[in-house]
This record gives sequence, structure tokens and C-alpha cells, in this order.
Amino acid sequence: MHVVVCIKQVPDSAQIRVHPVTNTIMRQGVPTIINPFDLFSLEEALRLKDQLGAKVTVLTMGPKMADQALRKALTFGADEAILLTDRAFAGSDTLATSLAISSAIAKIGETQPIDIVFCGKQTIDGDTAQVGPGIATRLGLQQLTYVAKIVSIDQTAREIVVHRRAEGGVQVLKTSLPCLITMMEDTNHIRFGTMADAFRAARSPITEWTAVDAGVPDISKGGLRGSPTVVKKVFAPTARTAKAIAISGDTPEALANSVLDTVFAAHPSLQGDLQSSIATNSQGASS
Repeated sequence: MHVVVCIKQVPDSAQIRVHPVTNTIMRQGVPTIINPFDLFSLEEALRLKDQLGAKVTVLTMGPKMADQALRKALTFGADEAILLTDRAFAGSDTLATSLAISSAIAKIGETQPIDIVFCGKQTIDGDTAQVGPGIATRLGLQQLTYVAKIVSIDQTAREIVVHRRAEGGVQVLKTSLPCLITMMEDTNHIRFGTMADAFRAARSPITEWTAVDAGVPDISKGGLRGSPTVVKKVFAPTARTAKAIAISGDTPEALANSVLDTVFAAHPSLQGDLQSSIATNSQGASS
């Protein structure tokens, strides 16, 4: 079994600042991390390696410094790492990104067929959740999004069963391989890498591919030129001026009454509306 995990190096959102004049994100001096949502997919892939002996290849697109994220993935136990880095990719939106990554995945599959492609649910910098489905569409893969659990994989029948979170419950889905999976958050926890994997990651070469190496069919559809998405403005939300209200009560009943008094004081018409609604419902029930 061969599994490819798509990861992204992103700025640490806890330390991002917005320029007070230009309202643009200030990336200088901000440390980078592996997109947290991608770690859930990476851990799931590593579990398949433990259970089924799968080979795990990690793939990312970005500048040269993105190799730090790949080496970190190798320390967790991934087998191979590939970096897509080319000036032609600069400024890519989700459409152009899915083109580049899907081309690279197809190239990887020429050497060893791929059974599962893993992606995070979304990234913390873009928050679009579009790249994973875009890759699946371009490669013609079965698409399983918001997966909470992989129930079983039948390598002989080439089938997979998963639990997918949906509004109002959980869907149990079975589909054929190959497929693309986007994992939900909090479905697992990334493991601690072993010392042996840390040493291996330090020594392992990172394969670097340009757009040509990755087999991107039309470079004009990549990068800023091939990106129809335009960011009009980036700004910091206006700080709220309202202050929190402290509510106290010696008993649960007193606390509940304090909550109601506070709500009704803030919304004077609400109490009358509720009383009218209760009266109407009571009349309907009695008739």
C-alpha cells in the first residue's frame, strides 16, 4: 500500500500580526509550523503504515524553507518527502495549487501506484477547504471529506469503510480505492517521533521538483497568472467595546433568575414576546 500525505507549512497563527496602516499580514519574524489539520491526516497515514506496512510519502508546495515541514514529517515516521518549489508556483490560489499538487501526485504514482491521498480538512491560513476536493476532482479519485474514523480497509477487494461526520450524525461510507481523504480535527493525536526517525530525517535528502519535474501540463495555469482568486483586503476585526457581565447566584434557581433578568434587561421586548408565545401555545393545546 502506498499513501501520500499533502501537508503545508503555514505561519503560526498564534503569532501573526496585522500591519496597523496597510492592514496586511506581517509575516516577518513569524515562526512557521505544519498546518495543524494536516497532522491528523499524517498520523492516520502512519497508523496505516503500522497496521498494513504502507509506504508514506509526504508532499508539500512552497519555498525552499518548506523543507523544514517535510523533515518534521519524516521525524514522525514518514518514509519519503517531496517538495514542489518553483517561482512559477508563486501566488497560487486554491485552483492553481490543486493543479500543481495533483500533477505531482500523478507523477509519484508512475513509480508506485497510490492507494490513498490524505489531506487536512483545511489550512489555518487560507481556511478554504478547497485544495483536497480540488485534487480529488483533477485526479478522478473517490472523495471522502470530514472523515472521523477509518473503520476498515480490504486490500484484496480494494475497498475502504469510513465514518464521516455530517449534520445530525455520522455517515458510514464504503468506496473503492484509490481515494482521497480529508480528516477531521481531534480524530487522533500525532505521535512522538523516535530517535531513529529523527536521525534518519536529518540525513534523508528532500526531493525537490520544479513545475516541469512535477509534470504540470500548463504552467500558465499555475502561480499568480493562473489564479482567478483576488484578495481585495485583509484587515483585523474591530475590537468589541462591550464588556462581559458578571452574573452570580447562591443557588441554581437564583442563578437562573439572574440570567433571565440580565437578558430581559438587555432586550426589553423579549419577555413580552415569550409570554405571548406561551399563551398562544397553551390555547392551541387546550382546544
